[in-house]
Amino acid sequence: MAFIELDNLSHIYHQNQENEFYALCHVDLSIEEGEFVAILGANGSGKSTLAKHLNALLLPTEGHCRIDGMDTKTAGDVWNIRQQVGMVFQNPDNQIIAAIVEDDIAFGPENLGVPPAEIRRRVNAALKTVHMQNYRTFAPHLLSGGQKQRIAIAGALAMETKCLVLDEPTAMLDPQGREEVLSTVKRLHGEKGITIVYITHFMEEAAAADRIVVLAQGHIVGQGTPGEIFSMTDRLRQWHLDVPFAAQLAEGLRQKGIRLPKGIYEREELARELRKLAPGATDGKRNAD
Repeated sequence: MAFIELDNLSHIYHQNQENEFYALCHVDLSIEEGEFVAILGANGSGKSTLAKHLNALLLPTEGHCRIDGMDTKTAGDVWNIRQQVGMVFQNPDNQIIAAIVEDDIAFGPENLGVPPAEIRRRVNAALKTVHMQNYRTFAPHLLSGGQKQRIAIAGALAMETKCLVLDEPTAMLDPQGREEVLSTVKRLHGEKGITIVYITHFMEEAAAADRIVVLAQGHIVGQGTPGEIFSMTDRLRQWHLDVPFAAQLAEGLRQKGIRLPKGIYEREELARELRKLAPGATDGKRNAD
């Protein structure tokens, strides 16, 4: 059994009203424990609605969402589900509630009745994991956006969750903040094996995942490795998603007769492949012309 299982899940907003709207339509999806999955889609595709189901913040209108075998529709399991799945949202200011960083991270374990000594251990470990030890006594409002998101991630880690769901966590951040958050998430997955579900519309962030699931109008329309997804350049445009620059350039070079492997989506990889083919690539382009 997979750690996360969505079984024929649909979510309807304003059900039985004139403005009834299917945000998710009969979604089937499995995510294994320890996997890093990016959920990619344009605005209005259903990404955030899906994210909220994984923490039982929303319940299915139809179908089921199961976390580690527990059904989110079972009221008695909701508390356990929320201890297993930590959420990080777009705006970190909406998650930070304490006046001091370390107090904010301790808030969740305190509510669970964790003994004080264990809370201190968890707070210290979480701060170390997100590289924020030197900010433990800071007021959160003095931190940058990227630092605030790292504190939000630390708060989830202090709950000792098995899974971290991040819903557009860098949407409000500058490039430096985005890099801080993404590097933290990659390190958590690589070093601690935490299951990551990363909701985004940024291609370069989705590229960090083991697998990408593409949503469009509430349906899963594609899934595969980053190389497989980013090679679907025509479909990405149909789904109103940007095509990575390297993938576009590689596609254009192939059309000119230059033999490049499929699945190129990073600039470094494209440069490496072109260096390999440098003598023949020029001939291929000349012959194509």
